[in-house]
Amino acid sequence: MTISLAKTSTRNASLREIVDILREQQPRKADIITPAQSIRAEGGRLIVNGADYDYDITPDGVTRKAAELRLTGVAESGLAEKLGIPVGYLRKTRVEAPELWDQNVNGWLTHESREAKSYMIRTLRPGQGEDTGTARAFLSASYRIIDNLDILTAALRGVYDAGVQVRLDSCDLTDQKMYIRVVADEVRAYAPELLRNYRSPFTEARGSDNPTVFAGFEISNSETGCGAFTIVPRLVVQVCDNGMTITKDAMKSVHIGGRQADGVIQWSGNTQDRTLDLVTSQTADAVRTFLDHDYILRQIRDIEDKAGARITDPEKAITTVSQRLRFSEAVRADVFSHFIRGADLSAGGVMHAVTSVAQTLPDADEAHELESLGIRAMELAASL
Repeated sequence: MTISLAKTSTRNASLREIVDILREQQPRKADIITPAQSIRAEGGRLIVNGADYDYDITPDGVTRKAAELRLTGVAESGLAEKLGIPVGYLRKTRVEAPELWDQNVNGWLTHESREAKSYMIRTLRPGQGEDTGTARAFLSASYRIIDNLDILTAALRGVYDAGVQVRLDSCDLTDQKMYIRVVADEVRAYAPELLRNYRSPFTEARGSDNPTVFAGFEISNSETGCGAFTIVPRLVVQVCDNGMTITKDAMKSVHIGGRQADGVIQWSGNTQDRTLDLVTSQTADAVRTFLDHDYILRQIRDIEDKAGARITDPEKAITTVSQRLRFSEAVRADVFSHFIRGADLSAGGVMHAVTSVAQTLPDADEAHELESLGIRAMELAASL
């Protein structure tokens, strides 16, 4: 019987939907610091002994229960990395020989016990109708927690403090990250050179008829060790909603802290307050910097300097760019299709094709990664 993975994701949600999900999860979160000797694998799940995680109340009194946890794909990858098990092999055993999954995990946990290693397991206690908790991440004991709901609240406060009118474009929540896209409709510029030959593959609207680009930025955070808290500027093309992320200007705050004591963690208010004050301040700085008319004009000009390079052999160009950026064959085919439908036979057309395909991907992590490569794809195409 195949071991199934837990999953907690939503795509293209509203702010209200994201907030509701995060509020439901918040009281169920528990972060366990535990030595390897207190962890075992059983039936494709992790059993953690000795943590103040849950209790049974019986006529004989209160008995501490072991935490029984299903793993997300992120937690399984973290477990493999920390124990030195090739993640591809561990996934293969889960699908094809589940008993080997337990044997491998238990064997290497026994080895780690001799090394006196401890780990942080980020969990969700069982929700309504669930018989087990969820292991969302398997991390080092020095991981510094910055939770999504706190990040979102602090970031929105930073936007308010900066005094610029914005709208929340859309939100994604995956096992890896939370993504919040912010757009300022009042901060706009024209990009006639960038859009004069472009046609939306979705509506066939022409960029020459409406060459408007809006300023914005994207906030991302990982609660599960999959990246820093990041604010990255993002330009949005009105005619097709393609996003261009300016990764070189990203602001980041990493999740590394001091070694924590074993047990279920209760973070101090002072520690959390200092972290969230920094997030609020960074967001306000990002708003003032990225939602600025002169800033987006400079970015548009920089992009237009490379976007005009002509593409004489579209198939070869798309194939070369796809190989260098390690696109899958399916993504390469989609990018080529969008490039032809976009009718802009230039390096800028390659960028538009990459970012429009990103909008169509159902996996939010893949979509955001692909969009972030749009400008790099243009630069590679221009150099061919």
